[in-house]
Amino acid sequence: MKILMILTSHDQLGDTGKKTGFWLEEFAAPYYVFMDAGADIVLASPQGGQPPLDPTSDDEDAQTDDTRRFKKDPAAIKALAHTTRLAEVSGEGFDAVFYPGGHGPLWDLAEDTHSIQLIETMFAAGKPVSAVCHAPAVFRHTKSADGAPLVKGKKVTGFTNTEEEAVQLTKVVPFLVQDMLAANGGLYEKGADWQSFVVTDGHLITGQNPASSAAAARAVLAQLQAA
Repeated sequence: MKILMILTSHDQLGDTGKKTGFWLEEFAAPYYVFMDAGADIVLASPQGGQPPLDPTSDDEDAQTDDTRRFKKDPAAIKALAHTTRLAEVSGEGFDAVFYPGGHGPLWDLAEDTHSIQLIETMFAAGKPVSAVCHAPAVFRHTKSADGAPLVKGKKVTGFTNTEEEAVQLTKVVPFLVQDMLAANGGLYEKGADWQSFVVTDGHLITGQNPASSAAAARAVLAQLQAA
């Protein structure tokens, strides 16, 4: 199994002057689900190199067994520091793609033409495409082969409007993930705020929030192992 994980390169939280980036748990949990299953993992980001870490995700109360494991894993730390530039990656040769969230993707990956093309190509090839929390932002402009929005008529989830309200960023983000997915014709579903909730529709797999990261990765793995 060869799995591509794509992280954000965006580190500015709108006009607040605060930093954002990727959410540590949403990277670490899937990374170890895939790693422990023997997958070959390639990390990429729009700018390449070290992706920016959302500082809030590094707070003590945001730590999990997976994030603590990552911080003691020199090989993983080195891999993350040297992500491949997204423009240099194609979907060929990969069995699945996974997008960790954090607020960063709302600004860069949602609009990234390389990301859009990669998702459309991999999805058309029947390969699992997965995104968690804010990362379903990557489906803002993606299309199906018929030209309709990729998520149209498909069951999806992502960070809820109420979760965004709880972190007081509703007026800061460029768009709300829940509203965008629904506007694109997605059949948006959600579980309780902050609880693990994953939706699978064919080979499209989405997770609602950080707590959903590992479960979303396991859903990807289940499809790859069944293939």
